[in-house]
Amino acid sequence: MSSQKKQYIETLNQYLSTKGLKKTHQRDVICNIFFAPPHRHYRIEDILEKSRKEDSTISYATVYRTLMLLVEAGLATQRHFGKGQSLFESVASHHHDHLICTQCGVIIEFENDAIEKLQESVAKKHNFKLTNHKMELYGLCHKCK
Repeated sequence: MSSQKKQYIETLNQYLSTKGLKKTHQRDVICNIFFAPPHRHYRIEDILEKSRKEDSTISYATVYRTLMLLVEAGLATQRHFGKGQSLFESVASHHHDHLICTQCGVIIEFENDAIEKLQESVAKKHNFKLTNHKMELYGLCHKCK
């Protein structure tokens, strides 16, 4: 298990303890899938399908509740990239933005220092303290255009 994955699991266990919730086998299965490399965006159904291979008793509701616990604990983000479907991703060690294909739904993560500096400059110009942002650019990927 990677050190980052261990850290995520430890943080979740501490969070569960503060909320009076128990560590369960089903949560462990879900978290091991969610935090496994490579970093990606998961639908609840994706996690459900993978987790049922290890434990057939895991339900949609269990996956949903576990993912929401991860969001509450600050270990995951819930995103809505068009089409109204929730996707979940683990918190990244670095900031990144997204290109989303409106045809096939592919999500491409990118980083761009020039864009980050421009956003900071705009915020400073307006005497605005920037604390967070999400950039989502929608269009057609190379396969769909």
